[in-house]
Amino acid sequence: MQVSIELVPRSEDYLVGQLESIQDRLPSVNTINIPDLTRMSMRSWQGCKIAKPWFDLAIPHIRAVDFQVDEPLHLLDALDSAGIDEILVVTGDLPKEGAADGVYKSSLPLIKRIKQERPDMKVYGALDPYRQSFIDEIAYSRTKVDHGADGFFTQPFFDLRLMAIYGELLGDVTVFWGVSPVLTERSYKYWVTRNRAIFPDHFRPNMEWNREFAQIALEFAEKRNDHIYFMPVKVDAADYLQGIV
Repeated sequence: MQVSIELVPRSEDYLVGQLESIQDRLPSVNTINIPDLTRMSMRSWQGCKIAKPWFDLAIPHIRAVDFQVDEPLHLLDALDSAGIDEILVVTGDLPKEGAADGVYKSSLPLIKRIKQERPDMKVYGALDPYRQSFIDEIAYSRTKVDHGADGFFTQPFFDLRLMAIYGELLGDVTVFWGVSPVLTERSYKYWVTRNRAIFPDHFRPNMEWNREFAQIALEFAEKRNDHIYFMPVKVDAADYLQGIV
C-alpha cells in the first residue's frame, strides 16, 4: 500500500524541511506527491527530483494546458533524468484571458500520448466526486482508463459513505483516495461552496474529528488494496498524522 503526503513546493528549503520531518515522524509514508501550481516558481517534477533522496516514489502533478499539442514532450526527458516513472495528469486551468491556442484542453489526449511514448510510465488521472453526477464522473473516469490511465487520484473525501459508493462503482481500478483536514468554519465553507464537497452531519472542524476520519479512510483504502494520500493544508503533516501513519 502506498501512503502519500501532498507537499506544496514553496521553496527548496521548505520542501527539504517537510521531507525530513515526514521521514522522521511518519514511518508508514512511502510516497510524496507534488502539485504544479502556477504561483510557485518550482515545478512539480523539480520538487519530486528533490524528494527522491528521501522517498523512492515521488509523483508530480502534470497540467495538460501547459503543453502544446504539436510540440515534442521534453517533459518526458526531464522525468526520465529525475527517475520519475509515476505521474498524475490533470487538465489545469486555462488562462483567465482566454483559451490558449494549440494547448491540451483536456487531460485525455495527453494521457494517451504519454502512454504511447512511455508505455512503462504509470499515469494517473484525476477523479472529482463533486463536479458532476455519479454516472457522469464514473463514465469520464472509464474514458480516462480507455485512454491509458492506470488509476486515479481523487479530490479529498470527507464522508466514508461517499467513498464506499465510488469504491463500488470503480471496481478494481487503482485509486489514491484523497483526504484533507478541515479545521475552521471558513475552510469548511470554502469546500462546500467552491468545491461542492459533501460532509456528514457529524463533521466537526477540529483536529480530533479529522484525525479520526484519516484513520477510517486509511483502513478503507487498505481493505480495498488501494492507496491513500493526505493533503495537509495550513497544518504540519506530522502533527496531523503522527500515530496514524
